[in-house]
Amino acid sequence: MTNIFKKFRIESLFFRSFFVLIFLVLVSIVWTSYNISSKALVKNTSHYQQQLLEELNNEISTRLTMIEQISLSTSRDNELIRLLWNSQDEFDRHQKADNVQNAMANLTYSIPIIQGIDLYMERPFRKEENSYIQFWDIEDLDNRREWSQYLDKSDFAWTSEYEIPSFTGNVPVLSFGRKILFNDTFLGVVVIHVKAEEIRTLLKGRSRDSNRIMTDSNGQEILKIGDMQEQLEMSQRVNMETEKSGFIHIRGNSTVGDSLLVYSKLNDSNWTLVEMTPWNQITASSIRLAEVIGIIGVAAVLLMLMLTLYLSRQFTKPINMLVSAMSSYSIGGKNQDLPGDYQNEFGYLFAGYRKQNERIEDLYVSLQQRYEQQRKAEIEALQANINPHFLYNMLDQLNWMAIEAGHEELSRILELMGQMFRIGLSNGDSFIPIANELEHIKCYLEIQQLRWGNGLHYAIDVPVDVMELYIPKLTLQPFVENSIVHGFNTRLAGYVHIQMNRLGNSLQIIIDDDGIGLQQVVENKRKRHTGGYGVRNVRERIAGYFRHIYGVELYEREEGGTRVEIFLPLLTEPPTK
Repeated sequence: MTNIFKKFRIESLFFRSFFVLIFLVLVSIVWTSYNISSKALVKNTSHYQQQLLEELNNEISTRLTMIEQISLSTSRDNELIRLLWNSQDEFDRHQKADNVQNAMANLTYSIPIIQGIDLYMERPFRKEENSYIQFWDIEDLDNRREWSQYLDKSDFAWTSEYEIPSFTGNVPVLSFGRKILFNDTFLGVVVIHVKAEEIRTLLKGRSRDSNRIMTDSNGQEILKIGDMQEQLEMSQRVNMETEKSGFIHIRGNSTVGDSLLVYSKLNDSNWTLVEMTPWNQITASSIRLAEVIGIIGVAAVLLMLMLTLYLSRQFTKPINMLVSAMSSYSIGGKNQDLPGDYQNEFGYLFAGYRKQNERIEDLYVSLQQRYEQQRKAEIEALQANINPHFLYNMLDQLNWMAIEAGHEELSRILELMGQMFRIGLSNGDSFIPIANELEHIKCYLEIQQLRWGNGLHYAIDVPVDVMELYIPKLTLQPFVENSIVHGFNTRLAGYVHIQMNRLGNSLQIIIDDDGIGLQQVVENKRKRHTGGYGVRNVRERIAGYFRHIYGVELYEREEGGTRVEIFLPLLTEPPTK
């Protein structure tokens, strides 16, 4: 997965990261504030609505219970029972009917909530059509009102709201009917009509736009206020028989939104009051709060984005300046100047860049100087190559002149020196086969023998399989020269022994002499302030080629003289470097 911090610009990442972070925080705050405030509002609303419904239910139940008690006392009235008992003559029935009508009329006049009273009986008396007291035939009971079906299962029942005629027109009422029984004999039904507007006023309370419904113990609608058509079906979710009071959140559909349903039922009451409140009405303040927080948050986001953009540009500006300076940098040219008033990390970065440029310029000057020195060294090396070739040719000419003059010994020395120069040149190679190195040292020893006569002896013991290995050229000559020049300095005879052996992965070279010894040689050199360059040259070349794994060691021999041990790697071919 690609690391976005390596792919996109810092300014873009800085800006987008802050935007996403602040946006998520803002959404979380708005959503959290809405949820918390809406839950608190729903809880408080349901609590207060339950308290209000309980008060209204208590008041309504008091009024309706009074009606039920009045109907009970009326159904047990002796005058009414004698009227309904058919054993009387017609005159007596008319007289008792007037008494019953007057008693019922007094109830309607004394209790304003009562609109009128109906009496269902056999052989009813016909009265005025719009009178408050009406006598009806018992046979009309089943066809007159919807509540009559409940009388089959109970001795009394309430009806839902409907209209009855009166002197002032049709009046909406709630009716309570009760059977009149005497000695287990059904005599008739008394129906008390209650003014629906009085109950509606109680149900409405001080609220102006409430949606409330009153139901009986069976969940049958008795009275409602407001628009409760859709909510009526939703209210059936409440178990009116077992649940006393509470609230539920009703989910809406495509036509009706969510609602809060609060219901209340008193322990000693058969009525249940249900209030339906649109959910958006309850959470309107929460939505408004969320909107305000959202507006403030958006303003804060815009402000933070502007601040972030400003900060990101302040951060990226010195970086862009540095990148631009680096891109346009050229040695010796007119380069872009970086500001020097930064005292923070960018100031340290600019200072480091300036120091780096100074070092680059110093390095460039140094490289120019090295280039000049290298060019001079190459010229000198070419010149040095010309000198040995010139000397080699001169030796060859001198050799011919010595032969012509009859100086055979001098001719041999010149011939041997020519061979040494030829091997020393070696076409510029730094490594030569051991066979060539031994040929070089033999030429040198033979020249020294011509000088020493019979006093100098030497021996070379090298296995045939070692001859083809490679070593740095002129490795042996400085040590053999030390043995002859310094070791045999005050003597007339000397012996040099050279041997080579394979020792593991190394080549061991041993040079022994029977001279004055290492300590005396060092003392003589110190007094004369000369010598040591050739040995040091060999040491440094071996260290340069092979580090410090290999090298040269010098010892005092127990039998006298000096031993030199040289350790080199087994090279079957010259090193590439």
